[in-house]
Amino acid sequence: MTPRISRKTRVTGTALAAAALLAAGITVGTAGASPAPKQEAKALGGQPLVLSASHRAELLRDADATKAMTAKSLGLGGQEKLVVKDVIKDANGTTHTRYERTFAGLPVLGGDLIVHSAKGGAVKSTTKATNKTITVASTTAKIAPSAAQKSAQGVAAKSIGAKSPAAKTARKVVWAASGTPTLAYDTVVTSVQKDGTPSRLHVITDANTGKKLFQYDEIHTGKGESEYSGSVELGTKKDGNKFTLTDDGRGGHKTTNLGNSENGDGKPFTDDDDAWGTGKPDDPQTAAVDAHYGAGVTWDYYKNVHGRSGIKGDGKGASSRVHYGDSYVNAFWDDSCFCMTYGDGEGNKHPLTALDVAAHEMSHGVTSATANLEYSGESGGLNEGTSDIFGTSVEFYAKNDKDPGDYLIGEKIDINGDGSPLRYMDKPSKDGQSKDFWDSETGGLDPHYSSGVANHFFYLLSEGSGPKEIGGVKYDSPTADNSKVEGIGRDKAEKIWFKALTEYMTSNTDYKGAREATVKAATDLYGKDSAEVKGVESAWTGVAVK
Repeated sequence: MTPRISRKTRVTGTALAAAALLAAGITVGTAGASPAPKQEAKALGGQPLVLSASHRAELLRDADATKAMTAKSLGLGGQEKLVVKDVIKDANGTTHTRYERTFAGLPVLGGDLIVHSAKGGAVKSTTKATNKTITVASTTAKIAPSAAQKSAQGVAAKSIGAKSPAAKTARKVVWAASGTPTLAYDTVVTSVQKDGTPSRLHVITDANTGKKLFQYDEIHTGKGESEYSGSVELGTKKDGNKFTLTDDGRGGHKTTNLGNSENGDGKPFTDDDDAWGTGKPDDPQTAAVDAHYGAGVTWDYYKNVHGRSGIKGDGKGASSRVHYGDSYVNAFWDDSCFCMTYGDGEGNKHPLTALDVAAHEMSHGVTSATANLEYSGESGGLNEGTSDIFGTSVEFYAKNDKDPGDYLIGEKIDINGDGSPLRYMDKPSKDGQSKDFWDSETGGLDPHYSSGVANHFFYLLSEGSGPKEIGGVKYDSPTADNSKVEGIGRDKAEKIWFKALTEYMTSNTDYKGAREATVKAATDLYGKDSAEVKGVESAWTGVAVK
C-alpha cells in the first residue's frame, strides 16, 4: 500500500470570500502567507514562548498537582476547588495559569481566574472574573430541573425564534458572572434558528425562583459571499491512490463535504491528481479549497506571530465543513465539534468560504479556549471584536494580492448589494448600527454592533486618528474628545491584544476591564512608561473608555 505522505498542492482559481477567520499555526508553505517575522528585540521578555506539546503538558501537570495549594494561597473557601484550563509561559519566565472554579462540586460560571507567577514560582498577581466570595446558602434547589428546562425552551422560542427547541437536562451550577453568587440551572436548548443556523442556547435560571439570569449561544456566526483568491498551496495527504484535504503539517486539519445536509462530520473530499477546484462555485471542490486555504493561513498566523500552535494551543487542528444546508447564507464556529462550517450562500451560488470569514469565525475558538468571553453584554462585544481584529490581522498577514489587507470587515461579500463593507474599523458607525464610542448602552447591543468600540480602538492603536490612505483605501477615524491619537503600528497592536486576551481577560471582562488588560499587556511587552503603553491609553480614551 502506498505510504501516506503530507503534500503541499498548488490550486488555481480558488474562491476567497470575506467576513471572518480562525486557526493557529505552524509554517508549512501556504501561498500568499508571509514568512515568519523576526522576533522584535524586547528587553522585558514579555512575549509568549512557543511551547512544544510536551512542555505545555508538563506545565499543565505541574499546575494540576499544585492546584490545592494554589487555592489555599489565594484564600479560597474550603468548598472551592480549582480546575486547570490553560497555561502560557513568557520568555522572561512568567507563567500565566488559567483556572475554572467549582463550589461544593458544582461548576462556578464566572468564577474563572488567572494566576500570574514569576520565574521562581512566586505569585505576582491574580486576575479574577469576580471578586465576590463564592458561596450560596444551600446547594438544594427549590425548583425542579424540569421546570428550568421548560422555561429555557420558552426563552429559546421567544428570543431567537428557535424551531423545535429541545432542552437537555438542566445542570446545577453556581452563577457568579454578575451580582451575588446564586444557585442556578444551566440548561442547553438545541434548535435551529430562523435562518437555518444551528443553536445551542444556554439559559441560566435561578434554581430557587426560576427567574432567568442570563443567556448566550455557543454558536457564533458571521455572513459573507465568495470571491476568487487565485493560485494557492494546500496541505493534502495521499491515501492509497487518492488524495484528501488533510493537512498533517497543521495539526491534521481536515476539510469535509456536508453535501447540503445539516448534520454529521461530512464526507472526505478526494481527488486523483491532487489538483483541486476550478475557481467556480458549481465545482464542489472550490469551496473546500477556500476553506482549507483559510484555515491554513490562520494556523500560520497564530503560530508565527503569536507562538500559538493550534486553536487550543495543543498543536491539534480543527476541521472545516463546507456545503452546509440549502442556500444557507452564513458560516459559524462550533466548539462542540471543534469545527468551522460554511453555507453556500443565496441560491447555493456564493459559498461563504472567504479568508477573513475563516479567520474571524475560527478566532472565536481561540477566544473560547482562553478568556472564554461570554457572548452577551460588553464581553460579547469584545468576543466579536476579537474575531474582527484577528480576521483583519490574518488578512494583512496573508499578503494575497487578490484580497489585500485592510481595516474593512466583509469588504468582498457585498452583503448590502452596493459593494459596501459589512463593518468599518476606522469609524464603525458607518454601517448604520455599530458604536464608535463606548457609552452606558453599549452592553445592550447585539455583539456584532457593540464590537465597534473594540474595532475602533484597534484601528486607532494601529494607525491613529484623522484622515489617511492605507493600501489604496481611504480612512478617517474620529475620537470621542476630538483628541489626536498617534498609532503604534498594527504589528504591536496585534501582540498587545493577543496577550491581553490570553493572559489578562476573563469570561466577563467589560470594556473598562479590556483597557486594564491591554495596559498590562503593553507594560509587560514594552515597559511601564513606553510609547506603546501611552498609545494604548490614548486609543481607549479616543473611544471614551476611561
